[in-house]
Amino acid sequence: MADKPEKIINPNISLFSVAPMMDWTDRHCRYFHRALTRHARLYTEMVTAEAVLHGNRERLLGFDPVEHPLALQLGGSDPAKLADAAEIGAIWGYDEINLNVGCPSDRVQGGNFGACLMADPCLVARCIEAMRRAVAVPVTVKCRIGIDDQDTEADFQRFIDTVAGAGCTTFIVHARKAWLAGLSPKENREVPPLDYDRVHRLKDARPDLQIIINGGIATIAQARAHLGHVDGVMLGRAAYQTPWLLADVDRAIAGDDTAPSLCRSAVLETMATYADAHIEAGGRLNNIARHVLGLFHGEPGGRLFRRYISEHATGPRAGDPTAPPSGDVLREAARLVAETQAAMQQRRDLAGVD
Repeated sequence: MADKPEKIINPNISLFSVAPMMDWTDRHCRYFHRALTRHARLYTEMVTAEAVLHGNRERLLGFDPVEHPLALQLGGSDPAKLADAAEIGAIWGYDEINLNVGCPSDRVQGGNFGACLMADPCLVARCIEAMRRAVAVPVTVKCRIGIDDQDTEADFQRFIDTVAGAGCTTFIVHARKAWLAGLSPKENREVPPLDYDRVHRLKDARPDLQIIINGGIATIAQARAHLGHVDGVMLGRAAYQTPWLLADVDRAIAGDDTAPSLCRSAVLETMATYADAHIEAGGRLNNIARHVLGLFHGEPGGRLFRRYISEHATGPRAGDPTAPPSGDVLREAARLVAETQAAMQQRRDLAGVD
């Protein structure tokens, strides 16, 4: 039997990344995630090419330099417009431009982009070719393993081979099919069965490509297991809803023994200081506070933490009805958690329990 071809490693691709998620991975969320990991690659929410070309670019594309490495995800199906939007993204400083070929929502289908493009791999190839001509940074694709009645390995392989033929060397594959008729976007995250083996087999068949797996991965241990088969792992909802798992990425995934040990209270102070600056510039605390609600998930006092922030992140500042809430709301929520945990420890000490 012939030796298995050696994997070709692209140093521009991260072993671990946080998925682009609409209404979630905005610049404030990404700043928070970067406070937890310095190695994970972060992604914007999907931005349509039309919005980049005609919208408020500071609002759509602006980011803090600490967010690097950072990728811009674009939605669209017009090669010329995608090329222009990709060029603008590169000028703004993004490290990667990613094309969304995975979103199943009706609104996205109505614009003829997202997962429905898997039915037209030649069009996706033309988009990739145009985008690659426009920029020097990597152009990547995020897709599904198939759509609707596409249910053979051959359909998926044909899509990958066609798009790879246009020069795309990195594919982020959500290991579920997308049903474009009859299922909601939420159901498309849960109902079609995951098929990780199909993604693993893709890597075996195309060792020349960088294959990153996505979909249903919830822990660092699961991520490490997948890295035995593919080049990278992308987490979505788990990274957002239980963000503290990101604190293990630098050592457990990236192998960075110099990564600092983190504590939740210090991370929250970073976000409180960031919130103060955001509010001073005219922003609102809830723009930031909503992203940190899961920081103490599963910890004593976690429910109190979420409730306090939810109740105080909007409306007037405590003690000053003319001022908006500040980063002090986050600081007070952290204090309440610390107080709760100290009281629990005191009870354990009195009971002689370790």
